[in-house]
Amino acid sequence: MRFALTDEQATLRDAVDDLLTAECPPAVVRAGWPGGDPAPLDRLWTALAEMGLLAAAVPESAGGLGLTEVDLVSPLTAAGYAAVPLPVAETAAVAGPLLAAAGDPGGQLAALVEGRCRIAVAGPGGLVPYGQRADLLLLLTPPDGPRLVRPAEVATTPVPTMDGSRAALRLTGDPAVGPSVGIRLDVPADLLALTADRATLAASAQLVGLGRRMLDLTVAHVGTRRQFGAPVGSFQAVQHQLADALLGLEFAAPAVLAAGWAAATGADSRPADVSAGYLLAADAAERTARAALQCHGAIGYTTEYDLHLYAKRVWAIVAATAGTDYHLDRLGTAIGLPAATAEQGGRP
Repeated sequence: MRFALTDEQATLRDAVDDLLTAECPPAVVRAGWPGGDPAPLDRLWTALAEMGLLAAAVPESAGGLGLTEVDLVSPLTAAGYAAVPLPVAETAAVAGPLLAAAGDPGGQLAALVEGRCRIAVAGPGGLVPYGQRADLLLLLTPPDGPRLVRPAEVATTPVPTMDGSRAALRLTGDPAVGPSVGIRLDVPADLLALTADRATLAASAQLVGLGRRMLDLTVAHVGTRRQFGAPVGSFQAVQHQLADALLGLEFAAPAVLAAGWAAATGADSRPADVSAGYLLAADAAERTARAALQCHGAIGYTTEYDLHLYAKRVWAIVAATAGTDYHLDRLGTAIGLPAATAEQGGRP
């Protein structure tokens, strides 16, 4: 088995990279923070829709590109590298394919394909990243099945987070909305489990991209910053930190691609592969953030410097997912480790 991009996947990656380089520089990420101008964000969303990325996983018969989870890994990595301050992953990788599989009961799929509908996904604890910029909220955990609602139909409150560009909401009422609220998506349990794994896969790919962006920023900084008459990057301690960061990202990237392949092919190993990819990506991104801050010195902690845009996104994504313990438990179960108990202090 060879986990490498096909020519078509590489072409899509390059196209998305080029678009985001032009349309989502750090100034646009900053526009996503409170008080920023929404116009650049609207232009970015339109450009992504015109490229077809928002409907990449929607079947061609419904106006999408008909791509699989493995095809989406590289574009979502690019979205992470740019720290796109919009629900691109949620709309493209989670909501789009789920709506298509459910038969589009609310007739929202055409608007999604055309870029007229942004969909944010409620995560653990009712937190909805990008909920303040979404037209619809996808609730995956109500007892009667997933439901698509408009923000005005449920009780929510804006949530200040460490990454202000995520414009989050929190569901403050009972998330088990009544039958008259929103649109119920009638899907089987196995598809709902796949949808949750798609969300994890999207987070993993973005974490790899964010790690690469922070590493690139840091390499550029230590190559020009001088102390004791030499570039900081010539110091062995700095080189070791950045080499370790690169090694972690290089190990994580193929694991995330493998998780995409498992999801796309329906492999029995999908739960373990998705969790393994997430664990490696989250660890690599967080380690890279720490190394980047260390190598930048005091300037790395300032809001004026771009590094914080990417480090805070890493921390926010990790905080908003199911968590390391969940994925460790799932991975442990897949490889036959005994379950942890309270008496064992969480250790098997």
